[in-house]
Amino acid sequence: MEIIRLENISRHYTVGTVLVKALNSVSFTVMKGEYLALMGPSGSGKSTLMNLLGCLDTPTGGSYILNNQDVSELDDNRLAEIRNKEIGFVFQTFNLLPRYTALDNVALPLIYAGYRKDERIQIAEKALTDVGLSDRMTHKPNELSGGQRQRVAVARALVNNPSIILADEPTGNLDTRTSVEIMGLFDELHRKGNTIIVVTHEEDIARYAHRIIRLRDGLIETDEVNQNITRYQEILDTLQDVE
Repeated sequence: MEIIRLENISRHYTVGTVLVKALNSVSFTVMKGEYLALMGPSGSGKSTLMNLLGCLDTPTGGSYILNNQDVSELDDNRLAEIRNKEIGFVFQTFNLLPRYTALDNVALPLIYAGYRKDERIQIAEKALTDVGLSDRMTHKPNELSGGQRQRVAVARALVNNPSIILADEPTGNLDTRTSVEIMGLFDELHRKGNTIIVVTHEEDIARYAHRIIRLRDGLIETDEVNQNITRYQEILDTLQDVE
């Protein structure tokens, strides 16, 4: 089943008197349950594309169909509703509230979704348990490791059962071993049927995905099935051998 359709999406900016064409007539579809990586060098348009996919921005031209709804021309309030309902975000910098516990951080999107307090706690506890943090629910971000903080961010992304998980450089602030563990978590989420889109400039991270779209100068350079998928357990075994 098709979950995303982009048709001739463009995004242009005016900087002073200069017209910047960040994206030019980009078209592709994403099926439910796909694991996709978006790659490209600085200035390729991948960050602009991520913002459009995440309903953080609207296109200059073209249409974006998300779950059979055209979100291309929605106002800010409707876009906020779509973001909270349809999209789970995972950021490089975690974006956790420092004074809140892991449980409170994960439960936060459920407040905007209108859940009662007892429901929020139950759902957030399950999400944290699912990412291996059942013993860290009352800890604040500064009491957690980088990998644990990213797991909290992943749990927060999952609580509303979103249509897609959109991860922006999810291992950018993590060491090699922790990066492997987080990508293993994404691998597990994908096996459970989640649709995952990872935005990255790192080849090692993109190779976990089953499909890779490469952008250059606002255009799709290649869109290919990944024939050399990185296997989480193989990498973990290699790291253990080195140690």
